[in-house]
Amino acid sequence: MSIAKQYLKTKSVCKVTFTVPAEEAKNVAVVGDFNDWKPTQGELKRLKNGNFKGTFDLPKDSEYEFRYLIDGSYINDTEADRYQWNDYAGTENAVLVI
Repeated sequence: MSIAKQYLKTKSVCKVTFTVPAEEAKNVAVVGDFNDWKPTQGELKRLKNGNFKGTFDLPKDSEYEFRYLIDGSYINDTEADRYQWNDYAGTENAVLVI
């Protein structure tokens, strides 16, 4: 798993690219505060090499809790900036700091 951040000088957004290796998966989405935890707004596209990838424009100077939804199972990114406990889910969420 990887997260790439590209800060734009002319805009107040950061292009964030999420890459998830999941050769056996059928559906992968990134869900979080930035898309109201809606999988349809965070779908990642399958690449020929078996990875899933997607880029999103997110406002700068913010923090977002997120997780990957891989075929119905929630997974944290191992390269997240930090983790935050979520009482509702009873587990930690990954945190993205922009």
